[in-house]
Amino acid sequence: MSVLTRRHLLRRAALSASAVPAARLSTSAAATAATTGTAATGCDGGSEADDERLPAPQTQLGLRFPDSFGWGAATSAYQIEGAAKDDGRGESVWDTFSHTPGRVRGGDTGDIAADHYHRYVEDLDLMKDLGLGTYRFSISWPRIQADGTGAPNQRGLDFYRRLVDGLNERGIAPMATLFHWDLPQSLQDIGGWESRDVAYRFADYAEAVFEALGADVPVWLTINEPKTVVQNGYLQGHHAPGLQDPAAAYLVAHHLQLAHGLAVRALRATGSGSRIGPALNLHPCYPADDGPGVAEATRLYDGYENRLYLDSIFKGAYPADVLDDLGPDDRMIRGIRDGDLKIISSPVDLLAVQYYTPIYVTGDGGTTRKWPTSEASWQQLYPDGMYDILSRVTRDYGDVPLTITENGLPTPDILGADGTVDDPGRIAFLRDHLAAVHRAIADGVPVESYHVWSLMDNFEWNEGYEQRWGLIYIDFPTQRRIPKRSANWYRGVIAANTL
Repeated sequence: MSVLTRRHLLRRAALSASAVPAARLSTSAAATAATTGTAATGCDGGSEADDERLPAPQTQLGLRFPDSFGWGAATSAYQIEGAAKDDGRGESVWDTFSHTPGRVRGGDTGDIAADHYHRYVEDLDLMKDLGLGTYRFSISWPRIQADGTGAPNQRGLDFYRRLVDGLNERGIAPMATLFHWDLPQSLQDIGGWESRDVAYRFADYAEAVFEALGADVPVWLTINEPKTVVQNGYLQGHHAPGLQDPAAAYLVAHHLQLAHGLAVRALRATGSGSRIGPALNLHPCYPADDGPGVAEATRLYDGYENRLYLDSIFKGAYPADVLDDLGPDDRMIRGIRDGDLKIISSPVDLLAVQYYTPIYVTGDGGTTRKWPTSEASWQQLYPDGMYDILSRVTRDYGDVPLTITENGLPTPDILGADGTVDDPGRIAFLRDHLAAVHRAIADGVPVESYHVWSLMDNFEWNEGYEQRWGLIYIDFPTQRRIPKRSANWYRGVIAANTL
């Protein structure tokens, strides 16, 4: 195993331990600095002065989006639904992980989360009030199959039927993700994604969901961020299933990709006219400087970060430099069977892109920071990275339609005494990233829609309820929903179709 591979396997830890310290700016000032390249100073959360500098959304930049552009927001099942034991839902790896002491900040779990399972009608009305045209959510596999196999649980299907019908009745297009990390614990007990059989179990689950919800869901997404499962679940261990097993990590990547391809084929077999594609978090990788070996290290880092997933889906082959770096004895390479890449590269209708941060690579295969960070220390605020990754996908993989299914940041939102929540940093972030999306569209990149992450505050994985990512504030003790200032701003952008 090469030095670069070893660094790759621990890259997130290296980022935290050895990265150049970044100034923590107010997110409003940070977004401006990232866009303009100017210096800025401040403290988290911004100020009233930041608010006063933000123009009204209708006249802010004068950037009009195509008439067909879809404005949306996104969530995932374990992060918002709660009802962990209701109506036949089985246990997921995230139930196990969050209930393990020391795994999640504050000992938080997703047992209740935002209680969306019981409050979905209220949440649907909030979506309508925002003017959303599309809503991206995920389906809980253990709610459909408690142990990951067998006949589907009708009570679980009925919940998603009510949700889908409620969306369609309100003129909001459902975009359903089949897997957003909540693997049934019973399947983890037989090896999880290290087991090739789990990919085929996933195809069976997908088929049951397709048959139940059918054409009422116009867009299906298969696997959410397979890279995050690999990196956070199997390399660093701070996501479920909580392993630090580099030998297993890329075999897991292959089986997740195989599961994606099998799900695509399962939808095609139903004769459905719905569209389908993967949801990939893509991070543009830049050389940290022009020193010796930096270009080569950046290329390889990009291979692990992006091309491992893009090439297999769109070119039917894993990138040769990554395979060479892993070496012939890696479990992933030994686990690839004849015909696997043909399944993985089954034609898709669209690609869901999730953008949060750029990565700057050093000559030794490590990383450094160039921009201020949000409350999530791993997230550098660089809106131009959105333009770069969108245009790169089109340049390298053709005119596949793109939907942005996650883009957002956490800010230190506080419920005021007057019952309002100001989040100027989120408004600045969304404004600058949407401007980058508009520039990509103007340059011919086929971006169809944009979904803010997230519709509401939620269970933020190993961070518990510490970080707030939503347009809607959730007062978790009472479950009261309060639209933040960013929600009102976004409503105006949607109504005008103009940034």
